[in-house]
Amino acid sequence: MKNIIKYTLASLLAVSVTACEDLDELNESPNNPRVVPSHMVMSGAEKFAVDYVYDVWFSGRQCLTYAQQIGQRNYTEEDRYKIRETTNNSYFKYLYMAIGSFQDVINLNSNPETAGVNAVYGANQNQIAAARIMKAWLYDIITDTWGDVPYSEAIKLESEDKVYAKYDSQKDIYADLIKELTEAANQIDETKEAFVGGDIIFGGDASKWKKFANSLKCRLAIHLSKVDPKWRQYIAEAVESGVMESNDDAAYFKYSSTGSEYCQFYSGFFVNKRNDLTIVKPFTDLLNGVADVANNKTHPWEGVVDPRIKIYTTPASDGSYNGVAFAAPSGLQASFAKLAPNWYSKPPYILRKDFSVPLMTFAELQFILCEYNNYDPEYYKAGIKASIDYWSSLSGVAVAEEEVDAYITAVSANVNAESCSIQKYIDLYGNGTEAWTEIRRTGYPEQLIRPGEIVGELKGEIVRFSPINEVKNDIVSRVPYPTVESTINGAAFSDAISRLEDGTNNYYSKMYWDKRTESYVHPENL
Repeated sequence: MKNIIKYTLASLLAVSVTACEDLDELNESPNNPRVVPSHMVMSGAEKFAVDYVYDVWFSGRQCLTYAQQIGQRNYTEEDRYKIRETTNNSYFKYLYMAIGSFQDVINLNSNPETAGVNAVYGANQNQIAAARIMKAWLYDIITDTWGDVPYSEAIKLESEDKVYAKYDSQKDIYADLIKELTEAANQIDETKEAFVGGDIIFGGDASKWKKFANSLKCRLAIHLSKVDPKWRQYIAEAVESGVMESNDDAAYFKYSSTGSEYCQFYSGFFVNKRNDLTIVKPFTDLLNGVADVANNKTHPWEGVVDPRIKIYTTPASDGSYNGVAFAAPSGLQASFAKLAPNWYSKPPYILRKDFSVPLMTFAELQFILCEYNNYDPEYYKAGIKASIDYWSSLSGVAVAEEEVDAYITAVSANVNAESCSIQKYIDLYGNGTEAWTEIRRTGYPEQLIRPGEIVGELKGEIVRFSPINEVKNDIVSRVPYPTVESTINGAAFSDAISRLEDGTNNYYSKMYWDKRTESYVHPENL
């Protein structure tokens, strides 16, 4: 296929598998048909997707920064909402390439010419279902980042050289994702393996794939809680079909502690030798139980220290857990950075080679069910315990049972929209895409820094959060469309922009499911 990069979005989707085919030619007999085994394609697709979603750029300098969990120590342009256009162009492309690789798994198990061969790597229908689930997971990230995006036509080649994929409305995308997850869950035969090898997320366990599909359906349903009156129905259906039951069902991608298959955060710090990122003060203040006096903000559990803080970051020389000021201008941030932990010299769990990247935790599901059940305290407490146990188990950082019990008691006096949202936000550490979505959906935590608010003080001078691009006094609502789309998919690109607020490719147009009118407004569920 020629002119892949120049002309098409959809053509890019075949790149990863095409590369595999080229390499496999070295080991193939010319008398045998060329087929890339589906379990190998799935393994490569899982790693490719996680590598690009949870790295030091898309995650570290965008989503985790937008969620105010991680920030930059020196150069804060991205923290202040000035994306690098080359990075934006690249990630839009890479995420769709990952979609294409999951589609290849579907095609290999659907095409009569290849389905029989690939059935030895797992039941065809289970492989198809797992790939559909991963596509839904990834499409949700894509639409929640940019808004209306290519979806229904994104992988349809209209000719060998050109594709002009329309930008579907986010409302329509969500409706179809709910359908896809429902059908994928129903498609799975739990008596057969999904994959005999290559599946890094669930080790080929069909039952866990089904639970992930239904739990992910609950996530999408809660996103829609302010705009779709059927959101409760979606969750009820998912629970009836079967959702995650414990931390053993959590969806995560575990990197290797040997060789070069390591976590991308580790790569950014210790391979590329960039000591740019660290935990930020709004987040450590929340974990330390410290109120933001400078901005006249209260803390729901003032004086209560979260036991996860010793997992999420590392202490300063005096044993304290501090964070860098959030997004001071680059010329000033270096001074604030002296007060923050140097992760390069004392790395936390998130920087380990074998970090397990969370796609969805059992704790997150418990917080969703807490909200679904009108903020039921039992789901809330179960979510907190599951979160602490999950992070403690994977990191190897012990948290005593009495410490867990004391913390749960201290933060459970009032179980409501705020407490549930904040505890979910804390559990979503490392999952910046979802943490950022929840901030926009609920308006919590209020303790995060909004534009114009104080980030710190240097030599008696107040330093405020001053975004570089217009966000209308709120945390960034979306990432602008990549400019390369204006040349390769011009008409659809222009149509999508015309549907944004002010008809411009801006940072402040809200998602379909975001019904907030101001930063500190918390819309009710339908």
